[in-house]
Amino acid sequence: QLQAFGGGLVPPGGCLTLSCVASGFSLDTSLIGWFRQAPGKEREGIACLGGTSNKPYHILDRVTISRERGSPTVFLQMNNLKPEDTGVYFCGSRKIDTWVGVFCREAEADYWGQGTELTVSS
Repeated sequence: QLQAFGGGLVPPGGCLTLSCVASGFSLDTSLIGWFRQAPGKEREGIACLGGTSNKPYHILDRVTISRERGSPTVFLQMNNLKPEDTGVYFCGSRKIDTWVGVFCREAEADYWGQGTELTVSS
């Protein structure tokens, strides 16, 4: 199970950190990532982490994904937020059966969190 937290209303130029907590399985042996779905658009990858190198893979600049090894929580720090960042943010995980970049770009996960909504507006 994945649970995402931390969305809300943020003014343009602001920053926010989202959290996702995994339970029932270990993120040490999974790919984990953040994805978002803007109104009227398909779900897209933002940043992902995991795999043999455990290096972060960022699709969107202005964000940083992080997790300490052994921790069930993955964070997404977002800076200089823009109105086009508005959407529902999901965390997703997948067994390590592909490269982390493919996981992030294809946005195909084994498990999805319930999503947390972010609105960037003045």
